[in-house]
Amino acid sequence: MGLLNKIFGGDKVAKEEKILPWVSFNDLQQIDYIKQKSSIKPQVIFKHSTRCGISSMVQRQFIKDYNFSEKELDLYYLDLLNYRKISDEVGFAFQLIHESPQLLVVKNGALVAHASHGQINEVDLNRFI
Repeated sequence: MGLLNKIFGGDKVAKEEKILPWVSFNDLQQIDYIKQKSSIKPQVIFKHSTRCGISSMVQRQFIKDYNFSEKELDLYYLDLLNYRKISDEVGFAFQLIHESPQLLVVKNGALVAHASHGQINEVDLNRFI
């Protein structure tokens, strides 16, 4: 019976879900706050479309690979479907064309790196700490 359970998934052990220290990005005033706080430590914004399969796939990989503490950087989550106006203002504030998914790294008040789609998981956040 043990072999059949292994073949058909009966012995699956529940995976512990990794939780990141996301800060919900849901207010326009956070843009100025992020710029100010970026002089203390890097601020990272992850823009995500909850209805996009590619965005979800990239987010899962990002979560899997993420290994930073809240002391090293702040990580903001921007739900594009619910906060599109904020996303537009982020693009204006940092002179960046909207894409989804998209990762922005802000340091000393300026955008120092950005990526979209599969390139997000190639960004070496260690460079900015």
